[in-house]
Amino acid sequence: MSQSRSLPKLVIFGDPAKGPVVEAIEEFSRFLRGKAEIVASCYIEKCTIDVLGKSDFAIVFGGDGSIISAARDLSQANVPVIGVNLGKLGFLAEFSVSELKALFDNIVAGKAPIERRMLLGCGVSRAADGSHEVFRSTAVNEVFVTAGPPYRMIELTVAVDGQHVAGCVSDGLIISTPTGSTAYNLSSGGPILDGSMEAMVITPICPHSLSFRPIVIDASSQVEVQCTRVNEGTTVSVDGQVSRELSTDDVVRVAREASSFLVVNNPLRTRWQTLASKLGWAERPKYGKH
Repeated sequence: MSQSRSLPKLVIFGDPAKGPVVEAIEEFSRFLRGKAEIVASCYIEKCTIDVLGKSDFAIVFGGDGSIISAARDLSQANVPVIGVNLGKLGFLAEFSVSELKALFDNIVAGKAPIERRMLLGCGVSRAADGSHEVFRSTAVNEVFVTAGPPYRMIELTVAVDGQHVAGCVSDGLIISTPTGSTAYNLSSGGPILDGSMEAMVITPICPHSLSFRPIVIDASSQVEVQCTRVNEGTTVSVDGQVSRELSTDDVVRVAREASSFLVVNNPLRTRWQTLASKLGWAERPKYGKH
């Protein structure tokens, strides 16, 4: 067997329109000489499943948005993702370039933890029985229905596994994965879930009710959101990246996807340290001196 065939195979993702991404990819590609084989550098265009299937790891340079965008394809190929943070928050992009270089040999040798994250599938039907599906996408973080212009409150009816849960008069509704619990869900008052859990969170956005609180349901559930009253600009959005306008009587169905998203965790810090450093979670008050 030749040396090149024994090297780990990598696919690299990055958006050259975003700041230092190209420079970082070029620098890291030089570092990889003799250490790994780059199967493809996908930049903006998507890699095919065939190409991804030949890869041992995918390295995504950018921020969490770049990882989420790439994850839809990577989940189909079951390729673990190494996120390199060149963005702002970097909650999923756990590595700096220097950390990845230092840990690279251990990662490709299987010595770094790989976490399996659940995904959601979202479908929109124009018929109540689901016979006329007009939209489908996969969500890493969340599926959310947002009121949109002219920004009047909308009315939704929520059911879980065919059982009526509640009518929701609000600015919208979020159905989140554990991964997405620290994103839009958290900003809307929802709970933080461990990323490796198998569950969904249903969180209303500014509900016209003091008692409609977020609920956590089993990952095997199916959520149906019936559009009872909507605005002209009401939409369903997936991870804030893919969207579809909604009409009265449309039904949004959300259920767990069969595929999963594999994330290589940074062994230099725990998830709790990441929560504290990135989000300031459980930070103590700033006591004055006496």
